[in-house]
Amino acid sequence: MGVRKKIANRIVRLDTSIFECLQKMDAESVKLLFVYDNNKFCSILTIGDIQRAIIRNVDIGNTVATILDTNKIYSSEHDSTAKIKKLMIAERTECMPVINKQGDLVNVYFWTDFFPSRQTIRANIDLPVVIMAGGAGSRLQPLTNILPKPLIPIREKSMLEEIFDRFACYGCTDFYISVNYKDELIKFYINSLNLPLNIHFFKENKPLGTAGSLTMMKKRLKSEHFFVTNCDILIEQDYSEILQYHMENNHEITIVAALKNYHIPYGVVETGENGILIDLQEKPDITLKVNSGMYLLKKSLLNEIPENVFFHITDLIKFVQQQNGKIGVFPVSEGSWKDMGEWENYFNMINRT
Repeated sequence: MGVRKKIANRIVRLDTSIFECLQKMDAESVKLLFVYDNNKFCSILTIGDIQRAIIRNVDIGNTVATILDTNKIYSSEHDSTAKIKKLMIAERTECMPVINKQGDLVNVYFWTDFFPSRQTIRANIDLPVVIMAGGAGSRLQPLTNILPKPLIPIREKSMLEEIFDRFACYGCTDFYISVNYKDELIKFYINSLNLPLNIHFFKENKPLGTAGSLTMMKKRLKSEHFFVTNCDILIEQDYSEILQYHMENNHEITIVAALKNYHIPYGVVETGENGILIDLQEKPDITLKVNSGMYLLKKSLLNEIPENVFFHITDLIKFVQQQNGKIGVFPVSEGSWKDMGEWENYFNMINRT
């Protein structure tokens, strides 16, 4: 098979917009593309390249040429497959392009070429994970009249198991689950699985919001940082990269935000003083960063949450802002955020998972 044929679904042009590249990654369920200028190979483009650009506030309408890193690690056409395999393991990379002296792409090895049944080696971050699973899931009634939202099936597994699996890939084994609605059923089901994880349940005596129950974690958590996630979302992302961003920038909170695109089916006008027209855009696309429901928090923030009071995590975020604390936003693509909060989202999640 020719190399172009092997990567046909991953090729983009140098003048493709960053946003279009994100869309292609989501459509093909990949995190890496190959960028060409006409028939000349330029470089690979990873989801990390795009995320770093978004963090720098680069306009995603810009062409990919404006952010392309041409100093990636590649293999030579003279390298043995054993050497290439070793390099891929060392770099924990999804694929390894093979380049000749002229800089042409002559071959590509994917992780599955060497390890058909093995996942990519992932960094071990071993952080505790708090899962907010106490809600009644009223938007998914009547299903949640029978099953609590954390136990709703996503094909062969429950939602909670899917969350466990994703974090366990990164060495996370300590899970703290905030429960309330149908808590006995949740406990019975999860305990019956005998998972090789340390799973702890804690219950609110009354609804405390998305952050109020975290005060119960003050004496339980040993790590200085921990993940918090809603029980109705899945994030397809390298969690070690979220942690790296969080730590390198010394954030108190890092919000994982999904890039959500909205098509406006009307002409949109922008006006200035006295209603003077400044701009007119015909049926524009607008991309927003949407709070996905996953966070990384510094443990010291638990002391800032009032005890036994209804308190949302957004209240905590506003408090940290008022204290001039550092809050970061880590972007993920729209397709990397799977949400089952409502019926339409649930059906989409089943089809995409």
